Amino acid sequence: MNRILSVLLALALSATLVVLTPNTAYASCTDATLTGNYAVIGPGFHNTKVPGSSDVPLAVVGVFTFNGSGKIDFSFTFANNGAILQGGTGSGAYTVASDCTGSISFTSGDASGVNFNTVIIGDGAEIFGINTSPGNTQTFDAKKQ
Repeated sequence: MNRILSVLLALALSATLVVLTPNTAYASCTDATLTGNYAVIGPGFHNTKVPGSSDVPLAVVGVFTFNGSGKIDFSFTFANNGAILQGGTGSGAYTVASDCTGSISFTSGDASGVNFNTVIIGDGAEIFGINTSPGNTQTFDAKKQ
């Protein structure tokens, strides 16, 4: 009886340890995690830098195209306080760290000078970003098409 009780106690303790052991497995990402087209939407605000005036709303909708090795292209429509830019473009570079964080830096086109910090979720199915360019408060959500 003691032997059966000892075995049951050992099994119960093992099961408890399995339940209480934290899951430390994390996704591992590279530039190749991002390939193809992503539909993107990004609301936010832009600082007009005019003393005494408020920030103005902005919004963007478009498509990011990642080449899998650090190059990004962007086609978009942009609204800034009601002024609309259709057919906007941008190109630049992106980086992805192994913890699935990264950055995007547009260096040419209408988006030149705009930079984002990013996080990838779902093995590259979706990307969240925040604008790190001075004067902007903007986020985006991009989903693989």
